Amino acid sequence: MSKRIAVYPGSFDPVTNGHLDIVERALALFDHLRIAVAYNKDKPGGLFTRQDREAMIAEATSQYGDRVSVDSFHGLLVDYARDNGAGAVIRGLRAVADFDYEFQMALMNRHLCTDVQTVFLMADEAHFYTSSSLIREVATLGGDVSAQVPPCVLRALNDKFSK
Repeated sequence: MSKRIAVYPGSFDPVTNGHLDIVERALALFDHLRIAVAYNKDKPGGLFTRQDREAMIAEATSQYGDRVSVDSFHGLLVDYARDNGAGAVIRGLRAVADFDYEFQMALMNRHLCTDVQTVFLMADEAHFYTSSSLIREVATLGGDVSAQVPPCVLRALNDKFSK
């Protein structure tokens, strides 16, 4: 029997507890989850480097052992999924606005590759309003985000903004 592998892509700048909630629930459905930091090699940017994001995700998901791996990719998600033996892409949804965008992406991905399915997982109500962009903005302004991010991310944010 082959392993059920899924890819959970995102920018994860930074990874939040909302992301980690999706990771935990995806692991109830799949044998292995490959968390993939998406980046555009022609447009570097973001609060944290791609390597920093990968390291924070690896630390925040270390309790799952070899059921989770962390990587990064540039290019088409379906190519990355297919190259890594994944039959599914995990996407988290917080609100209707997320669904409109994600639905379009899922349909385009299905158009490009019918072997890779998109699985939507709803955000837990505790993380419904959490987003990486909001975390960055609040942290930049000195607000407390300790309930929305794992300890390794909180340390990195505090280091970056000298708290």
